[in-house]
Amino acid sequence: MARRRRGSHNALDAWPGYVDALSTLLMVVTFVLLVFVVGQQFLSVSLSRREHTLDALQKQLAELSHMLSMTEDKNKSLSSTVATLSDEKQHNQAQLQTLSTQIAALTGQLQSKDQALASADDTSKQQNSKISDLQAQVEELTRQLQAISNALDIEKKNEQGKDAQIADLGNKLNLALADKVNQLKRYRSEFFGRLRDLLKNQKGVNVVGDRFVFQSEILFPQGSAELTPEGRKEITTLAHTFKQVASTIPTDLPWILRVDGHADRQPIHSAFPSNWELSSERAITVVKLLIAEGVDPRHLAATGFADYQPLDAATTPAAYARNRRIEFRLTDR
Repeated sequence: MARRRRGSHNALDAWPGYVDALSTLLMVVTFVLLVFVVGQQFLSVSLSRREHTLDALQKQLAELSHMLSMTEDKNKSLSSTVATLSDEKQHNQAQLQTLSTQIAALTGQLQSKDQALASADDTSKQQNSKISDLQAQVEELTRQLQAISNALDIEKKNEQGKDAQIADLGNKLNLALADKVNQLKRYRSEFFGRLRDLLKNQKGVNVVGDRFVFQSEILFPQGSAELTPEGRKEITTLAHTFKQVASTIPTDLPWILRVDGHADRQPIHSAFPSNWELSSERAITVVKLLIAEGVDPRHLAATGFADYQPLDAATTPAAYARNRRIEFRLTDR
């Protein structure tokens, strides 16, 4: 009985020691956890500051990218002289791509918490160094963009000067063309004036505007494209007069004598399928005779208008007679 009581007393004496040991261990574990939590919080704050810095840099890069895009749009609207700036633009794009790659690498490093915990101080120094490099590159890109903008402004002023020169040349060209037209009008007036004197009082021959008109009955039998003897005589007279006038026209003045064949709108009853063939063949016949009389074929043209350019829209025999005609027009080529 005495041994049992002694053993029970010893067990009670050991229990407070266990309690003290467990309390001490709990305190140690609590302290370690507290240190870990504080360290984790400090690292989170540091990483958050770096992320804010990177966000600001990314916004700056986005603004620079927008500025570069606007510069590229301006480049497309300039003349070929601005093409020499394309190399600089490509160089800027390469630098922007390099910056984007570096930022992506920094983002990956920041997202790796295990590596940041293992070497927090070294990583901080490396990131600060890279941020400084990025800021320097951003400043350099800003300077280059400003230089490009200045160059584009200079080129735009040069283009405005060229536009003024082109406008001046256009005005001079218009004046020269007007002078050529006036010269042609003078020779046309001389040509028609001589014909009018030679064929005055000739029935069926007159001047309508800028055209000298022969009624078809003077030159051709009805429905035929063969010249009558009287018609050949009239065209021969016209050819001699025309050659005299043509010899005085300057060689640098582009001109032609256009022979236009016209018919009336009555149904045709001859070897020709329609008035198109008849009017065209009559114009060609006159041109061939002019060439045979020595007129330069390079200054002749034959056209057929069938019955689609009438002088008189009436349906009377007199109107049909007026519409059947051969017209001569001295015009520019």
